[in-house]
Amino acid sequence: MKRIAILSAALLLGLSAAQAQGVKLGVRFGSTLYKIDGQQFKDGFNFGYHLGGALEVMFSKKFGIQPEVLFNKSKTETASNLGSIAQGIRPSVVADLNYLSIPVLLNIRPSGGPLVIQAGPQFGIMMSNGSTLVQNGQAAFKSGDLSLLGGLQLNLAMFRIYGRYGIGLSNINDVSDQTKWKSQMAQLGVGINF
Repeated sequence: MKRIAILSAALLLGLSAAQAQGVKLGVRFGSTLYKIDGQQFKDGFNFGYHLGGALEVMFSKKFGIQPEVLFNKSKTETASNLGSIAQGIRPSVVADLNYLSIPVLLNIRPSGGPLVIQAGPQFGIMMSNGSTLVQNGQAAFKSGDLSLLGGLQLNLAMFRIYGRYGIGLSNINDVSDQTKWKSQMAQLGVGINF
């Protein structure tokens, strides 16, 4: 089912690009502030980074889409074992979270100028959690995270400067149903289009 969805999205992007006014390929990189809301996690954001590629497809001077594929690396602090996580014991283990993020952003240029308003969904696929948070073969985090992104991008010739904020819509707790873990992130980055 996932393969059909991915192939359908690729076909749609290909057809859209064929009829678009402008198609540009680029790279993106920058900093990420990431946190997980839930009683088992340290309050506050943790620093990380992201890098990857983007495809800008403009349908007119004011509207377009921007799918991206980004590698996101960040950290979170949590309890030392899954039993402690389920019971809400204070954080004591730092976990590296590596996600492959696929945002599909709607680009709106209100005046047709360099300022772009961006909004859209992002699907994150956990590549590894870089820790030993495993007990009885069960991982602490679910493998997928659906988020909603919003932000601004400034287009200066071939350069892009952007800021985004994302709110997780899905519960990424794979330990128990007692508490919900939801992600939040802020990104600040630059890009170069070719």
